[in-house]
Amino acid sequence: MVTDSGAGIVVRNLVKSYGGGKRALDDVSLDIAPGEAVGIIGPNGAGKTTFFGCLLGHLRPQSGSITIGGRSPDALLTKSEVGFLPERLLFDRWMTGARFLTHHHALANLPLERRAQDVNEAFARVGLDPSAASKSLKAYSRGMLQRIGLAQALLAKPRWLFLDEPASGVDPAGVLLFRRLLAEARAGGTTIVLNSHQLEQVERICDRVAFLREGRVESIEVLHAGAEARRHLRVRFAAASSYAPAGAVALGPDRLSSIAAEAGSELIHPPNPAREAVFAVADDTGATRLLAALLAAGAPVVEARSEEGRLERLFLDAPKAPGAPS
Repeated sequence: MVTDSGAGIVVRNLVKSYGGGKRALDDVSLDIAPGEAVGIIGPNGAGKTTFFGCLLGHLRPQSGSITIGGRSPDALLTKSEVGFLPERLLFDRWMTGARFLTHHHALANLPLERRAQDVNEAFARVGLDPSAASKSLKAYSRGMLQRIGLAQALLAKPRWLFLDEPASGVDPAGVLLFRRLLAEARAGGTTIVLNSHQLEQVERICDRVAFLREGRVESIEVLHAGAEARRHLRVRFAAASSYAPAGAVALGPDRLSSIAAEAGSELIHPPNPAREAVFAVADDTGATRLLAALLAAGAPVVEARSEEGRLERLFLDAPKAPGAPS
């Protein structure tokens, strides 16, 4: 049933159980706006793969609902608008690369007169050498399989793009290429749902992230609205013998602690032999206030960086299971 053809992805009170009654998904609700990029992250066993299976219509939940563009995931029109790159690349390895993409071009009901040109352009788009077209997929490396998998997922310019560990096994140049391709897809109106353990890439690509733990959405992090979360800031100071701005002075632990307190922060670890100190700050504003106070006091600050990414904090702050080591 179509409710709103312009709607995004709407998940309501989703429950999915397997044998034994344990819930892989437990009352999951999530809204993804059209054109948004949302990451699905969490520890192993959190329910991410099950959630993807339900979104794609591969798994049927016990209760709750999913609509994609106002339609069921099982609707033929929905499936015709979906691109999918699975984590396990169980492609038909006997196919050549060209035959694989030609096959999916036909499945997508794309124009026959453009088939050869579209396939050639797809190889070029993901950075595969033209010679790869005549090789069987069983001769492809893991990185090459990821590239042709992404080429297949983007072939029909999908409205909805589901990516499960898309950069696994891809070299740094490939990661940068994938990031550019996903940015281009978004510019064309594609909605992206991304599951990945590569948190840095998730931060760079996504607008928001849903953190799953034990089948529940434990938190939703907005990535592009400023870092409004407590974190540790590692600050490196210049050596006394190296160049430092005029008036810069070496500050001892007591003075650094006092400056931090006045700025609303806290000195966690005094400077180590590498002249790095660690401070706890409340958010971006707190980090700015601390650095301004250090510079005003004449501290020779040469570098400041967060000790962990924003998404890593979700894992670090997640409560441990009963009996788990601390």
